[in-house]
Amino acid sequence: MGIDHDTGEVLILAIDGRQSFSRGYTMVELANMMIDLGADDALNLDGGGSTTMVARKSNGSTGVVNSPSDGFERSVANALEVTYTRP
Repeated sequence: MGIDHDTGEVLILAIDGRQSFSRGYTMVELANMMIDLGADDALNLDGGGSTTMVARKSNGSTGVVNSPSDGFERSVANALEVTYTRP
């Protein structure tokens, strides 16, 4: 998660862990990606098999949009939720 101080945008990125089709990211690669996206400050909230991003899909349904590296969703004790209410 990061913030671009120029635009005020909050950047949220989920990187899948090691799988047969993905090797994941190192911390240096993640830092460089956040810089490339415009983040002035960033924080790594978690890593590994519990990384899961749920979002509204193009068809209007809500579901997991990444590929958890364990092959299934893990139960976790906390989460970050971002909501929007139209003014």
